[in-house]
Amino acid sequence: MFKVRSSGILLHPTSLPSKYGIGDLGSQAYEFIDFLGESGQQIWQILPLGPTGWGNSPYSSYSALAGNPLLISPEKLQEKGLLSEEDLEKLPEFPRDRVNYDLVRTTKMPLLQKAGENFKQREEWEQKEFLEFCESQADWLDDYGLFMAIKEANNGASWMHWDKAIATRQPEAIAQWNQRLTDQIFYHKFMQFEFFRQWKELKQYANEKGIKIFGDIPIYVAHDSVDVWANREIFCLDEATGAATLMAGVPPDYFSETGQLWGNPVYNWEKLEQDNFQWWVRRIQGMLEYVDIIRIDHFRGFEAYWAVPQGETTAMNGEWIEAPGEAFFTILLKELGELPIVAEDLGVITKEVEALRDKFEFPGMKILHFAFDSDRANPFLPFNYSNRNCVVYTGTHDNNTTLGWFEERSFVEKARVVNHLGGICPEGINWSLIRLALSSVANSAIFPLQDILGLSTWAKMNTPSTIEDNWSWRYRPEALTPDIAQHLKHLTYLYGRQPL
Repeated sequence: MFKVRSSGILLHPTSLPSKYGIGDLGSQAYEFIDFLGESGQQIWQILPLGPTGWGNSPYSSYSALAGNPLLISPEKLQEKGLLSEEDLEKLPEFPRDRVNYDLVRTTKMPLLQKAGENFKQREEWEQKEFLEFCESQADWLDDYGLFMAIKEANNGASWMHWDKAIATRQPEAIAQWNQRLTDQIFYHKFMQFEFFRQWKELKQYANEKGIKIFGDIPIYVAHDSVDVWANREIFCLDEATGAATLMAGVPPDYFSETGQLWGNPVYNWEKLEQDNFQWWVRRIQGMLEYVDIIRIDHFRGFEAYWAVPQGETTAMNGEWIEAPGEAFFTILLKELGELPIVAEDLGVITKEVEALRDKFEFPGMKILHFAFDSDRANPFLPFNYSNRNCVVYTGTHDNNTTLGWFEERSFVEKARVVNHLGGICPEGINWSLIRLALSSVANSAIFPLQDILGLSTWAKMNTPSTIEDNWSWRYRPEALTPDIAQHLKHLTYLYGRQPL
């Protein structure tokens, strides 16, 4: 996986340019892969690909295995004859630098529905391809199609507020809703078929150019998801209401006096262990059909997790509960062989978590934005990396851009960075940190595209614990210039990360 020196760029597909208001899997995605190749990169890191709900966070999805229909390219649908030129003519004026999710949904979803109707008239071989996809993915797709169709029939309400018979998945209710919503279920299955058809073509293009796709799994799933609705027994839920009896989060720390209460239901690990963690094994298997490497967000939750009782409004009154991470990864290794997993090991990490990570040789993460605000023993400073088996970042999707981060530092804090770097290179602080990452001993170095482009705070992807204007940044197609590609390629070669 990361056994040789490599580097790459972090960019979620929603941030790609597109005339449809949101990045998608069309021509601009292929052009971005070309840019990766031209600049000597071997990795494209993305955020979770699932269908997003309120807040548009890729870390809060309606399904752990489905793809986001908003990423389907209308351009590709037109090429396949599922949409016409006339269908794509009267588009609204979308913002060029942001995603207006509401406007995107009202524009794209009718187009996808029309493509689905047109697909019903397609030739037999293509219909067969669709049926084969549905059969091969039936273990999650049947529940997903039904869940989304019922959710729409209930005006988007959470499954906990549905009629009790279907909320608790009574067999008669399941049969009735399946019969009643046949067309809507087909529509959701078709969108998954088309998403994964487009995604696999794109991934193949990337792989043929020597570029690996680096995906992302949030450890927890959203409460209002098909995963919880269809698998209530593997989560800590109130039997009568479906509410989470134990909620996920992290305890109070230096950054928050009350901790973070995420609200996701935690896993019933005892129940999961009874069938050798098959739900989790299937989740990882499903991901590896579509990505080459997986980052597990909040990896420390596999060693012990912070559980907050039902009714609490902060994360203060929780407790650490041990998780069977070693047993799980042992079974996963036996079932899958090599585990191309990266551990998100940020925050307060114990020796036990490090031991779990190192036992299975999972690379950890090093963030340069965190390197300069303590003494010279700071573990994020590159000269303290004791192990090459790690991934170094300038910053992540949850950080400010490097330029914004530096601009917001005090005079003394800026001086500390400059002192460590021995000055700022002529191209700016963003390229100074990119150089530092590339020159480190870490086997892989990743930078958000915003840092390659030298963008300030306005371009950051997410501000944790806020809901306004996150996940919406997009770049313009003219931003990826040959000069930037050549400069990045030169540095990548200079620091031994480009294959000879």
